[in-house]
Amino acid sequence: MFDIGPAEFMVLAIVAIFVFGPDKLPDIARQAGQLLRSARRALTNARSQLSEELGPEFKDLDLRDLNPRALVQKHIIDDLEDETPVRAGHRPLEKDEAPPFDLDAT
Repeated sequence: MFDIGPAEFMVLAIVAIFVFGPDKLPDIARQAGQLLRSARRALTNARSQLSEELGPEFKDLDLRDLNPRALVQKHIIDDLEDETPVRAGHRPLEKDEAPPFDLDAT
């Protein structure tokens, strides 16, 4: 989530010890944990309340689908990656097959 490696974490821990001191650090860590738990609980409650208010037709709604980047990727980019377009009456050409040519149409 934050993409913090072990080296960065150690640097943050050492800075925290110098800034807050070793005697206050456990209390600050406990408060940070409580804050994180309450934030997760609030987000879970908001998500469940939203799904209850939207009704049963939106029960399988994923909030990540509302992200514009995910929306574009799902509906536009994924469609472009399809190998063959589907059109009625058309078939993909075989390898080394010449496309049809109509002398009367040119």
